Amino acid sequence: MKRSFRSSLIFITLIAVVGAAWWFLRPKELPTSIASGNGRIEATEINIATKTPGRIAEVLAREGDFVKTGEVLARMDIQNLLAQKAEAIAQTRHAESALQTAKSMVIERESEYKAAQAVVTQRNAELNAAAKHLKRSKNLVGEGATPQQEVDDNNARVQGMRAAVVVAQAQAAAAQAGINAAKSQVVEAQSLIEAAKASVARIQADIDDSELKAPRDGRVQYRVAEPGEVLAAGGRVLNMVDLTDVYMTFFLPTEAAGKVALGSDVRLVLDAIPEYVIPAKASFVASVAQFTPKTVETESERLKLMFRIRARIDAAVLKQHITQVKTGLPGKAYVKLDPKTEWPAELQVRLPQ
Repeated sequence: MKRSFRSSLIFITLIAVVGAAWWFLRPKELPTSIASGNGRIEATEINIATKTPGRIAEVLAREGDFVKTGEVLARMDIQNLLAQKAEAIAQTRHAESALQTAKSMVIERESEYKAAQAVVTQRNAELNAAAKHLKRSKNLVGEGATPQQEVDDNNARVQGMRAAVVVAQAQAAAAQAGINAAKSQVVEAQSLIEAAKASVARIQADIDDSELKAPRDGRVQYRVAEPGEVLAAGGRVLNMVDLTDVYMTFFLPTEAAGKVALGSDVRLVLDAIPEYVIPAKASFVASVAQFTPKTVETESERLKLMFRIRARIDAAVLKQHITQVKTGLPGKAYVKLDPKTEWPAELQVRLPQ
């Protein structure tokens, strides 16, 4: 009987200990001004793809690698682009040579025009002299001091001088037209130079883009293509996640979601590391309600319309712990519905050292 009494006492003691432990370790209820929802860590995905068609020369990044902004992840074969660039450079030099020739032609035509103008001036002077001589001879004929033949000769000379002036003026006009034509060649050569230089710049841009660089800090998820493969324009080589843009998507019922403001404080607790509490901010609240995914809510709650909330982790926190950031981890998000509410002790920020 004593043994039975002792066993009962031990059993009652164990029940008391377990009850006390449960009381102290039981989940504490959250204030009504704090809502929670289940979610999963996600990040913006970026496809590293080719700009132009071509063959992959080398892929430097491997799956799981952390990469920095501007780091070269892969290179495309640029032999064809180098040949096109050399051709465009040669065309530029040819156009520059044609420009110099056109400029020399302008100078030559301007010299011819000046010479033609000088001839016009000379012919006008000769015409004036011949006209004066004709006038004097006509006066002398009236006095009988000069024969009529001399007047006729002087008149013929004047007519010839007038014809010579017309010829000289025509030559000057032709020289002026030559100047205009030479200047047009200068403009054409300048246009060819600009077009050739633009081709060089375009090809150089394609050469620069043949080095596929990381647009942001992140981690390589998938290696889609391998060296030697030929890809079309926009062909994917790598897939990476932007570790500066990490967030958790969770769902709240209508009553709670309506009280969530953009920028509201959020705390994230991940199943894999429940000892840490990660700070975040509400960056998106859906304007249209939707059914919650089956992987997030219980079967009974799936019948309710829920609003999608996105909580973005601060970039400074991510940068400080970038090597520990992992996507796909499930967890729970807690959001303040009233900014005046204080976070309970268990939801105070705790981050890895």
